[in-house]
Amino acid sequence: MRVEDMVLVSIDDHVIEPADLFAQHLPAKYRDRAPKIVSGDDGVERWLYLDTETGSFGLNAVASWPRAEWGMDPVGFAEMRPGAYDVTQRVGDMDANGVLASMCFPSFPGFNGMNLIRSGAGDTDLTRVVISAYNDWHIEEWCGASPGRFIALGILPLFDVEASVEEIHRLAKLGCTAVSLPETPHGVGLPSFFTDHWDPVFSALCDTDMAICMHIGGSFGLITHPGGAPIDHLIMLAPQLSALSANDLIISGTFRRFPALRVALSEGGIGWIPFYLDRLDRHVVNHQWTGLDIGDAGGSPSDLFRRNFLGCFITDPSSLRLLDRIGEDVVAWECDYPHSDSFWPRSPEMLRAELAGAEVSDAQIDKITHANASRFFRFDPFERWPRHQATVGALRARATDVDTAVTPRAEYRRRYKAAVASSS
Repeated sequence: MRVEDMVLVSIDDHVIEPADLFAQHLPAKYRDRAPKIVSGDDGVERWLYLDTETGSFGLNAVASWPRAEWGMDPVGFAEMRPGAYDVTQRVGDMDANGVLASMCFPSFPGFNGMNLIRSGAGDTDLTRVVISAYNDWHIEEWCGASPGRFIALGILPLFDVEASVEEIHRLAKLGCTAVSLPETPHGVGLPSFFTDHWDPVFSALCDTDMAICMHIGGSFGLITHPGGAPIDHLIMLAPQLSALSANDLIISGTFRRFPALRVALSEGGIGWIPFYLDRLDRHVVNHQWTGLDIGDAGGSPSDLFRRNFLGCFITDPSSLRLLDRIGEDVVAWECDYPHSDSFWPRSPEMLRAELAGAEVSDAQIDKITHANASRFFRFDPFERWPRHQATVGALRARATDVDTAVTPRAEYRRRYKAAVASSS
């Protein structure tokens, strides 16, 4: 299969929320207390909600910057590539990268809403409304701006199980097929999966046929940070923490109670999976004395993993060579635009080279690039376009006017200032 013939569905990208997010979706009586954009003394915009500020780290919006300008410093809209926060520009950037469809995780609320929940702890009634308003914006304005190009992802008021269940049913009626949850709730101060606390949430997800996305990040607090260790320490370990999520859910017996529950381990990579599955199979047989009952997998314990999980990767050249052990039906690709792990706008070339090294078949390429994700999230990639119009080559042919050149932050500031001036 040529690069141009691939069909790409990315199940991990990110949206930098625009300043007018809550303008249309929050009832008037709440708007004076809604999250809002404020400018600090440094001129950088941040979200303010109930006295807590949340900014955007530079690594969250590096698309098209020179690598020498990457860093963790806060960054404002003026320095970002517009596709980070403007949905029309985003679709153009997707076309330029040959990506047909995208699932976008939140930024200022946190990948699973926990930043927003912490900020709103002093007014949980308001925060429930704010979370629903965020979901409405995400579904109606972000995903709805270009039907067929996005897979909707909701967040929940995780501080209230009953309210979370209500939101799941509401989201399902709006056509949403996935929600984002912390991959280790006990790592963010919530009850763990070894309790029955989350059972009503899992039950609602099964009833509505919705999947869970567990994006890396919520487990960071479980790592003891060595004194003097640089940020590289955390970045390198982050994907491996997905093994904690999988192990907690499996060992806790969650799938014994909810055999239909589906879990995507977002940005967790797939390199840890072969070792974990070998260990899981051996443990269940070798340590029968513990009486562990993970549920009826219809085969080996690793079959349970293959039935209930989706492994998600951006780049994993070695692990793709173990596709037979991981399972070709449980591996899906991610782009991660506009974050620092993304290879935009050359993602198709990077992915195709890794697939060539693994000597996978065309049928397996289809599974990895779009079919597995589409099945998992109940998304039909060809509902609006036939395959020949949905390929990397076809999308890029529509994006000849999209500038993909490396662009310094200062140039983005200049363009932003000129755009503001011309509109005023």
